[in-house]
This record gives sequence, C-alpha cells and structure tokens, in this order.
Amino acid sequence: MNSGIQSMLERYTCASIEDYRNALKEIVQELALLGLYRGGFFGHAAFYGGTALRIFYGLDRFSEDLDFTLLQPDKTFELARFIGPLRDELAAFGLEMTIEEKVKSNRSAVRSAFIKGGTQLHLVKIASIKPPVSGVNPDEQLRIKIELDTDPPPGAGFELKYHLLPVPYSVRMYDAPSLFAGKVHALLCRGWQNRVKGRDFYDYAWYLARRTPLNMEHLVARLRQTGHLAKSEELAGNDLVERLLARFQQVDFRQARKDVELFVSDPESLALWSAEFFTGITRDFLR
Repeated sequence: MNSGIQSMLERYTCASIEDYRNALKEIVQELALLGLYRGGFFGHAAFYGGTALRIFYGLDRFSEDLDFTLLQPDKTFELARFIGPLRDELAAFGLEMTIEEKVKSNRSAVRSAFIKGGTQLHLVKIASIKPPVSGVNPDEQLRIKIELDTDPPPGAGFELKYHLLPVPYSVRMYDAPSLFAGKVHALLCRGWQNRVKGRDFYDYAWYLARRTPLNMEHLVARLRQTGHLAKSEELAGNDLVERLLARFQQVDFRQARKDVELFVSDPESLALWSAEFFTGITRDFLR
C-alpha cells in the first residue's frame, strides 16, 4: 500500500466493510482535491457542500459528492482541462480510476464529471483485504460525482483551508456562514420527488448546534436566482423562519432518517426527528 494512503487510512476505525467503503470514498475525494490543487483549480473555484463540511469542518457524517463553484460567473469555463491533473494524482497513489466529464445536451451552467473505479479492487489495495471481499459485489463501482457551478450567485464569503495528508495542500472554499446559506437554500428549495434528502436536515441541525451565523445576503441571492424569491421581495429573519416551519410540515421524517442512516455512526441520534423537533431548534437556535 502507498505510505500516503496508509497514513490517511489510519485516521479511521474500520469495523465493517461499510466502514472501509466509506473510508475508501473519502480517501479518493481527498486525493481528488489534491490533484485539483496541483492543477491550479482553486485559483478559479471554491469547494462547498456536504463533503467540504465533512473534510474541513469535521461534520460527523460521510458525504458522497464533490461540489464546486466558480469565484465569478463564467459560462465558458471548461472543467475538462482539470481532469488530467486529477487523473494523474489518483494514478500516482496507485489507484485505478477513470474520470469522465458528462456532456449535457442542454447547455447547463453546471459542469459534471464522475470518478469511477472498482470497489473490491481498491479495498484490496488500501486495506490489504484478501479477495473476494465479503459483502462487496465484484462488479460494484465506487462512484464520486464532481459538479461545478459556472454561474454562482453573489454574496458568498471565501477562505483558504489547509490539509496535511497525504501531503500539505490548500483548498479555497466557502466560509461557514455561506455554506450554511447553501444548506438553508437546499432545505427550502430542493425538489424531493419521492426521496427526502435527510442529509440536508442532519447538516442543518449540525450548523444550529454550533451557532453558525447565516450569510443572509448569499441566501437571498440564491433564492432569487432559483426563482424562489422575487427581486422586489426582501427576506426578514421572521419570514425565513416561517418558510422553514412550513417546509418541515411537508416532510416524511421517517424517510428522511432512512436516507441518512448509512452515513452516520449513531443512527439513534436521529430518533427525535419530527416537524416539532426541527420547529423547536429553528426557533431556539437560528440566528
């Protein structure tokens, strides 16, 4: 095993295949960030979303995707030129991954790519587990989605964060109040269809528990960009609370708990989830 990956794996206490699977995914995510750093990506873009919160703020749940936003709108920006450095970094650590950009038929503001590789192959590589790996289908693919917003709403704050493993590097990212604004926007506006995104609710409670201030300017800009707030409208603090409380009444919290259970170490911590619980913590802790 590569010594850098070994150092990264030592941070985890893996008692099950699911633990190893989550550790593998997070190691690949961090190596991808390193590759993007080496390629100069963070001169143009910032990291945000649940995985940013997990890696740099210690969110106690695993996250799946890598979400980025340009620092300034640029609909001509091409993600493809950074795929080479990303691929080279993963290969340098002995990982056999493919990286493919998803070309959309409609010219969306969001650029997407996918990192893929055999789960069993890489569990054998990083954890010295002898194949076949019980509980892992030989054809199972580790899959990490990369998304880049080329038309970001204004008002976000940025900061530079540092990571030490497998080697020191830096990542430009949203500051905590702007990350929180993105999460509140997701809570209010995400289309659930048949699947409630319980991870949104978990992260929301995490922010409230840490008394994270909310970047209202950025939240308002996001709401206006997606058509959930008219340009002529303002959003006072009480208006926001009322919108959130109305949203909580629409949620199937049993389904929300099920969505997030596999990503947290203590599913019992979700037992209180209900419209009443989220109403109470919003009234008491949202600032």
